Amino acid sequence: MRYITFALAKGRLAKKTMELLGQIGIFCEEMKDEKTRKLIFVNEELKLQFFLAKASDVPTYVEYGAADIGVVGRDTILEEGRKLYEVLDLGFGRCRMCVAGPESAKELLNSKQLIRVASKYPGIAKDYFYHTKHQTVEIIKLNGSVELAPIVGLSEVIVDIVETGSTLRENGLGVLEEICECSARMVVNEVSMKMEQERIYDIINSLKKLL
Repeated sequence: MRYITFALAKGRLAKKTMELLGQIGIFCEEMKDEKTRKLIFVNEELKLQFFLAKASDVPTYVEYGAADIGVVGRDTILEEGRKLYEVLDLGFGRCRMCVAGPESAKELLNSKQLIRVASKYPGIAKDYFYHTKHQTVEIIKLNGSVELAPIVGLSEVIVDIVETGSTLRENGLGVLEEICECSARMVVNEVSMKMEQERIYDIINSLKKLL
């Protein structure tokens, strides 16, 4: 029997996923050792493998079949635009993808004039402004604190993830438009879904019952 491989987004998401899998009888003792330098963790008994990856790489591993199953935020799935099956909303890591900025930027969003949008998610920003709002914008990709962009005049608005909105409020910004809801999702490689149908469906169905 071949191994089924999971790619998990490093950090809080991976931790939450393992807690959830534990509730349906899927464990991996090796992962509990915080000092380990191992890259791949194995449960021999269940023939499962796990590895941790940068969130933005998880959809790539799954699309190319290096992992059968991945767990990552919907924001990353939308941004990466990979070919895979999104099979389950795991319900944690909830947040919203929003257009945010100072109150004064509201009219710029309604007047259809050319504005600059800063974001860590240029793909989502482009899709939203071009296909949903039909507004031409200049998109600037940033990797750090995007809240800074409208404050220093780099952009009129930003597209970013909002959990509580407190960082925005502290900096005189607010949510101007909501793009979509995001949370942790389980994704599956298209070929694995056919080849390992029974084993993968077992995992999905057990999680569905639990959720």
